[in-house]
Amino acid sequence: MQIDLKSMSRKELEKHLKDVQKALKSARTRDQREARKAAERAAAEFGFSLDELSDETKKPRKTRKTKAKKSKSVSKPMYANPDDKGQTWTGKGRHPNWFREAVSKGATPESLKI
Repeated sequence: MQIDLKSMSRKELEKHLKDVQKALKSARTRDQREARKAAERAAAEFGFSLDELSDETKKPRKTRKTKAKKSKSVSKPMYANPDDKGQTWTGKGRHPNWFREAVSKGATPESLKI
């Protein structure tokens, strides 16, 4: 059966497409049913049911191994604010405002060390 697709309208083509999709779905279902019956017959020859065999072939799921998270080590403070000893800085990252102000007023970074 030869169908001239080039002369068909879009609506006709879409109808044929839907018909083909339905036919494919029913053919797949039919093939699955036949395959299951054939597998059941083959399992029955050996004295098993298909459910018994499918349970044995299932492998246990592997658990995902996760790495232990390292706790971040807290750096020791290296510099302290001379006006407020509670304000400290490790010397890493951005300079705190009090450190910048102290250096701009003439203090050396070594004089601010703890």
